[in-house]
Amino acid sequence: MLYDKCTSCLQLFLACLLPAIGIAAQPLQPWLDSASPGSRIRLPPGIYSGPAVISKALTLEGDGQVIIDGGGSGTVLTVKADDVSLRGLHLRASGDSHDAIDSGLHVEGQRILIENNRIDDALFGIVLHSTGDSIVRNNRIRSKAFAAADRGDGLRLWNSSGNLIVGNDIAQIRDITVSNSPRNRFVGNRVFDSRRAFNLLFANRSLIEGNHLERNSTGIIALNSDGLIIRNNRVMHAMDASGAGIAVKETSAALIIGNDIVHCAYGIMADSPMHPINRIVLIDNRVAHNVTGIYFYGEKGGHIALRNRFESNLWQVAMASTGDPLNDTWSGNYWDDYQGFDRNGDGVGDTPHEIYTYADRIWLETPPAKFFRNSPLLELLDFLERLAPFSQPDLVLRDPAPLINRPR
Repeated sequence: MLYDKCTSCLQLFLACLLPAIGIAAQPLQPWLDSASPGSRIRLPPGIYSGPAVISKALTLEGDGQVIIDGGGSGTVLTVKADDVSLRGLHLRASGDSHDAIDSGLHVEGQRILIENNRIDDALFGIVLHSTGDSIVRNNRIRSKAFAAADRGDGLRLWNSSGNLIVGNDIAQIRDITVSNSPRNRFVGNRVFDSRRAFNLLFANRSLIEGNHLERNSTGIIALNSDGLIIRNNRVMHAMDASGAGIAVKETSAALIIGNDIVHCAYGIMADSPMHPINRIVLIDNRVAHNVTGIYFYGEKGGHIALRNRFESNLWQVAMASTGDPLNDTWSGNYWDDYQGFDRNGDGVGDTPHEIYTYADRIWLETPPAKFFRNSPLLELLDFLERLAPFSQPDLVLRDPAPLINRPR
């Protein structure tokens, strides 16, 4: 066993050394062309040159000791077949064309398994194009060392549905883009140091669950994507000037439940649901240490907020001036700035928790003034407004049953 391991390590070392001394890596395509459909290829350790195309059902394995190098041109590995499995490969050095969608791995097929691979120095990481019923699991993905807007997507789904994306480590990419792709599940992934961790467009009935999203400009943004479930995610440090932990726009019937949203410019942003009988529902979320905890805009309301925790936000909740706060439902939330009492000891405040706008209206109506929030001048104006309002303050929300004790 020890001999086999030492031999494998030596082979990999020599394979990495050969290109450096001017001896080219062997091409991968002959291995693929000579394989019978349904066969399993276990590549010897070493470096193989791409681009290469898989056009038949097969299993390709590298045991973590195989590098496929695209040579800086085009897509490193392309799959144009059903029932293909890729394991333990290191794909690197794609081209840098956004128009051609140069990527580490481009997939067009059904029932594809992509697991335990490493992809780096690839403009786009994994592209699923008209792909269904496939699994992308436990892969490590990095884009090229460009500015965030110039990178490619770490994962890109187009016209693909019924896929499971689980347990991947994705960082230093542009976005994860899900376009015209309904009914996909994104579970337990880690996305760091990117622009938008999840960028959903016409991605109806998507499930985003148990992901850890940190230091991205925006955590999750969903447009025209009905029937979303965003559950038990941890979204942190989305502090771009217009960034948000979770942003929902032109979307109906979204359930946002059990998320931990910490230190973002906006914790949650949402406009009104597109259909008058649908709702955007927020339940059991922790919204803490954000500049603005929640920002609702859209005059039709349509939001329901139950049992959420609001802690140490500079502004707990803000609403566009065109909205009617009574069109939204708030109940049973915990507010760390609630100033009422619980005389009967039932755990619910005796009086409603109400939020009004005072000096807040300055930056709500003139967004550039947000720069001066918490400055001594605006603090003084806010104090004077509360002491002796110059005009009737605007109601932002009324929670008739605020919790006294912070939920666990």
